[in-house]
Amino acid sequence: MLRHFTLIFAVAFLLLIGGMAVLAPLLPLHDPVQMDVMSRLGKPSLTYLLGNDEYGRDIFSRIIYGAQASLAVSLSAAVLAAIGGVALGLLGGYFQGWIENITMRPLDVILSFPPMLLALLAVTLLGPGTGTLTVILAILFIPAYARVTYGEVLSVRNLEYVEAARALGHRSGRILLRTVLPNVAGPILVQFSLVVASCIVLESGLSFLGLGVVPPDSSWGLMIRGARPYMHMEPLGLLWPCLALVFTVFSINRLCDFLRDMFDPKASVAAFTLPGMLAGQRLSRTAHAMSRKAEPDSLLQIRDLTTEISTPRGPIRAIDGVTLQVRRGEAVALVGESGSGKSMTGLSVMKLLPRRIGRIASGEIWYSRGEGENARAIDLAPVPASHFRAYRGRDMGMVFQEPMACLNPVYTIGYQLVEAITVHNNVSKAKAEEMALAELKRVGIPDPERRLREYPHQLSGGMRQRVAIAIALCGQPNLLIADEPTTALDVTVQAQILELLEDIRRTSNIGLIFITHNLGVVAEIADRVVVMYCGQVVEEGSVEEIFYSPRHPYTRGLLASVPKPEDLNSGEKRLASIPGTVPSPLALPPGCRFAPRCSYSTEACSVAVPELEVVTESQAARCIRWKEI
Repeated sequence: MLRHFTLIFAVAFLLLIGGMAVLAPLLPLHDPVQMDVMSRLGKPSLTYLLGNDEYGRDIFSRIIYGAQASLAVSLSAAVLAAIGGVALGLLGGYFQGWIENITMRPLDVILSFPPMLLALLAVTLLGPGTGTLTVILAILFIPAYARVTYGEVLSVRNLEYVEAARALGHRSGRILLRTVLPNVAGPILVQFSLVVASCIVLESGLSFLGLGVVPPDSSWGLMIRGARPYMHMEPLGLLWPCLALVFTVFSINRLCDFLRDMFDPKASVAAFTLPGMLAGQRLSRTAHAMSRKAEPDSLLQIRDLTTEISTPRGPIRAIDGVTLQVRRGEAVALVGESGSGKSMTGLSVMKLLPRRIGRIASGEIWYSRGEGENARAIDLAPVPASHFRAYRGRDMGMVFQEPMACLNPVYTIGYQLVEAITVHNNVSKAKAEEMALAELKRVGIPDPERRLREYPHQLSGGMRQRVAIAIALCGQPNLLIADEPTTALDVTVQAQILELLEDIRRTSNIGLIFITHNLGVVAEIADRVVVMYCGQVVEEGSVEEIFYSPRHPYTRGLLASVPKPEDLNSGEKRLASIPGTVPSPLALPPGCRFAPRCSYSTEACSVAVPELEVVTESQAARCIRWKEI
């Protein structure tokens, strides 16, 4: 109740003081500079509602006209500082590197000086006046906005929903304005209230010192300065401008807190849709890449792909010489422990590697476009990021592990679906909304009309994952990469998601790369299995070959660690596990990377570097002893 009362008071006070300040020339107020010498330091009366100052001027009139100067200077300075500071913070936090240096480092110089001292110096050199004061205050508070924005951008720039926006092929400017900025708007609004309050106080302080608003114009700081020597005779003359300052600062802070909650659906259950800020830009559909005639039924061929990540201790190979193939309508499962390179393989294909520290060092990624005799295979490995947007979302889509993280929390489900559709289709908004509804029906969302108007936090985990799948399918891709899409879901919902992916794969004849560590899931959905360890493919084959005749000790260890019904019925409490842990990429063992954990290893395993050897026509293993196993 108190919270609502303070908000009502804040809004009412700001409307009252702001409205009277704007309409002051039209209101029946006394002239703020007209002096009534006989009423000097007069008490409040019907003629002078708040009394008279030391020159006999009407205090009420001077407070209203003083609000014009105080609010105009403070709000103008805060808005100018916000525009400059937020822009610098967005650029520096998102791009980092040399852009961060040129946007953020000069601001440290301004922050090294106390604001009042710097303002005093600038006003002394340039002279007093409202215009000078506005510019000086704006420059002073640009670093405050920039640092808050910079810190918030750093916390969200690598989250899944930002990566999902990149996966859809959005340009950096669109991502900054429509994905990153709305998610950091809350702290910026809070900062705005703090800056306005600080500007009001600074303006009043400088006017109090005679370096702000120039007399005879009215200002709350000038009123405090004039009333101070006479406070023992008439304290009310000092009280009124002080109350105006306090109530104005409080009301602005309270209103900005409310706006922060209203603009952030995560902090409020009330639905609120941000208006579109920029019209979408269509993607370029061309890219400079090598091409050749595609092999029959081949959709994706990865050959000797190596991805490097820069670290302070030197570059590491997140994936090392990976080779695999996905055919049209085929489901290929990538399995292995955490750190084996499964997700990095998917991110390498989608060109979503960490900015500036991740790169494809060598290898080929051949993607087939078209059908029949007209099908062409394009090597995507050398395609620059600026051209790769033509492939993300349209030719290949990606479903991330945690749907709550990859869905943008400040936009409705319908908005995000419509956005994904309009990126890849030249359709009207009404048609896009119709297609969005169809996509929700396609992935089995109940009551899709209502879900379009809801936010991600209002949906269950299973429905959020279905929405993430729907967004990935909006561009009608031929290849879908699902990065552990069932990890955070209960077994019943897992089964539903797996059934949905299987149905989409078969009805649309798309290729599916399913990244998981759950071998039980692999048996249900995959046609072929690729087992990875330390960034390398250690075994690949059909589901039957991997499950019934594994040829690599690591594959056998993974299968042995899966609990079996007979083990549970026999009362066996301890599950089998692979000894040791995955080694650090900075300290890989010589020879076979699995040798230190392998029960079949010999001295030769620590010397010889095993190659991926053909076991059968459809199976291969990276082990020098695969014949004995």
